[in-house]
Amino acid sequence: MRALGERIELGEARAVVNVLTEEYVRLLGYPRGFELEGRALELAGWAREWYAEHGHPWVYERQAETFALDAASICIEGERFSSIRLRSTLEQAGAHSAILVAVGAGPEAEEEARRLWSEEKPDEYFFLEMFASAVVENLTTTAGARLCEWAEQHGMAVLPHYSPGYPEWDIAEQPRLLALMRQTRSAEFPSQLEAMDSGMLRPRKSQLAVFGLTRHTERLQRLTELVPCENCSFGPCQYRRAPYRRPPRGNGERVAAGAVSLDQDAAYSVNRKALQRWARERLTLEEHADGWFDAVFRYEGTTCTNMGRPLAFNYRVKLGTRDEGYPIHEQHCAPAEDDTGHTHMCEYIADAHGLMGAIDREKPLRGERLDAVLSWRREASGAGCFCEAAGRNHKWGLVLETIHYALAQKERAQETE
Repeated sequence: MRALGERIELGEARAVVNVLTEEYVRLLGYPRGFELEGRALELAGWAREWYAEHGHPWVYERQAETFALDAASICIEGERFSSIRLRSTLEQAGAHSAILVAVGAGPEAEEEARRLWSEEKPDEYFFLEMFASAVVENLTTTAGARLCEWAEQHGMAVLPHYSPGYPEWDIAEQPRLLALMRQTRSAEFPSQLEAMDSGMLRPRKSQLAVFGLTRHTERLQRLTELVPCENCSFGPCQYRRAPYRRPPRGNGERVAAGAVSLDQDAAYSVNRKALQRWARERLTLEEHADGWFDAVFRYEGTTCTNMGRPLAFNYRVKLGTRDEGYPIHEQHCAPAEDDTGHTHMCEYIADAHGLMGAIDREKPLRGERLDAVLSWRREASGAGCFCEAAGRNHKWGLVLETIHYALAQKERAQETE
């Protein structure tokens, strides 16, 4: 790490990675506290060993030369970014600077996963894909921990990171953020990384992030949603001020005991009869002993061309407890095991890896309470396929509204008992 007074720049072409088992298990979609066994344990161990031998994780971070907030945007080294959520966080914390961070798991795991998929080895493909995702999360987490240590030594504090594609930050701004990061000062940018016009990164298992920096450390004690420790899974950190909670971003306060945590008279984008039928026929809700929920929604549609081939996708959502307001902790969408129709979609035929990567990467409203779907403004789309982002967002909205409806009815029934 290179520190000059209050300035920092670091580039590592072979970063250290220590993926925690519980974080990997979470990304695999298992409930909290689950212990892998049998075939799953074997695959998880294989993925970890493969990556240790072949993977090339990297990290780059530097403090911005200039930083300012205006009425509607964040200005970093002359580039303006329009994230209402990030701007509000930076303003509340009295941030005076920002640190730009880029991390990546390297292209090797992605290339191997593509080969496994082509060889019809979906289990190996999935476990390696999720391990690469866990590597990216770990790199971002340890970068935050390292920055916390550096900031502490200078009487400052680092805020929770935020990235393009998170709620209220358009992913289309990602190419400009990457271009800004590449304007290195003393350390070489350690890896090849490309941002396409859509905002998607290539290699996919990469992340760009902005960490705010503030000298007003006392504000973080009052603004609980800005406590970075609650979003940080780096266990051995000596600077930890609060336990790791993985709370919903920007909405960390809990619902009072006995209070209704969902809007039971919600105005949905579709009629309630449709939601009632979908909740009954397509949705499976499982409540765990710790109050968390796993939801699985089966979407069935058809391709828009190629003679209208039937499609079936499974949406998986992991929700926090009722007294937290059902925060959305995880989202995942993938073709159902019995589906072949997705291979006939136009975009799949043109760029199968790109389309499936986009579907896997998109997690709208992750970190928000479930009620946020009611105010999520998204473009209406009647397309049955997954080729366009608008259609994919439309389907995610229907899925989350169905889950909202089912849980709201569950709460209403409990109130009348």
